[in-house]
Amino acid sequence: MQQRPSQSGGDPRRERLRERLEAIRARSEKSASWNSSSQYLSRLINREGFVPITARLSRADLAFLSGARDEVLAFAELALRLVELHQPQDAGGITSDPDHPIQRCRACMWRWPCPTFRTIDESLGR
Repeated sequence: MQQRPSQSGGDPRRERLRERLEAIRARSEKSASWNSSSQYLSRLINREGFVPITARLSRADLAFLSGARDEVLAFAELALRLVELHQPQDAGGITSDPDHPIQRCRACMWRWPCPTFRTIDESLGR
């Protein structure tokens, strides 16, 4: 797990959020991936649409699964709000290419695409 340095004396809300995100990442990294199992399990779906299974789960898996749905929903909401906030707008001014005017981010005014949008795009594009 990659640790980032803490900003002592910073905003307590920022620190609280950073701690929560680090905890979510730590739980995620400790839990087992279900990618390979899900392909096998999908073939076992019965007529009622369920897979009757017996699973051996570690404490780390249970800790991850207990909050995974709510955490994924929160991250999806966060990403949607950031994408809505960071969107292009015409920068105005004179351009040599009227078909492709210069655009800036509506929120941070960086040239489009802004670093926030690029980071979200790169993270979700994996």
